[in-house]
Amino acid sequence: MTSFSKIHMFSKEDFDDWKIRMQVHLSALNDDMWFVITDGPLSITKVNTAIAISGGGPQYIEKPRVEWTIEDKKKENLDNVAKDILYKTLDKNTFSKIKMCKTGKEIWEKLIQLCEGNEQTKENKLFVATQKFDNIRMKPEESMTEFDERVSSIVIELNALGKTYPNRKVILKVIRGLPKE
Repeated sequence: MTSFSKIHMFSKEDFDDWKIRMQVHLSALNDDMWFVITDGPLSITKVNTAIAISGGGPQYIEKPRVEWTIEDKKKENLDNVAKDILYKTLDKNTFSKIKMCKTGKEIWEKLIQLCEGNEQTKENKLFVATQKFDNIRMKPEESMTEFDERVSSIVIELNALGKTYPNRKVILKVIRGLPKE
């Protein structure tokens, strides 16, 4: 299993972008890798032949390690690979906060908790971003391009927090935010 591209370093400030890049990177390495992050380590199972199947589908039991195939071993190791990739992207401070996590899923959930916060934190971020949008004005020394980038940045932030505005409202906001000159 080789890496297709450079792994992006974790950044709390750019967490939304990092999260998307990691999801794509992990999925590109192995189709099941993202399931390891969202659902937890894969279980290696086999059909339970000791129970007669009556009317329903087969029942599965944990497959003894001595019966594992090479493919089973690769699937079982996906959680270790995911943890390794996540660990390599973290700075020392962030690593110290998640190093007690046992699975890739736990690491991912802890990072989301650290960076996105709980519902109250998300509501506060949405309130602040909405205030920035409502009060945006072009600064005297700012170029039109810089103002446009600032507006776009706020709109993207609002989208990430689940609030969208129609293009018409954004355009009107830009026009109203321009100086009278």
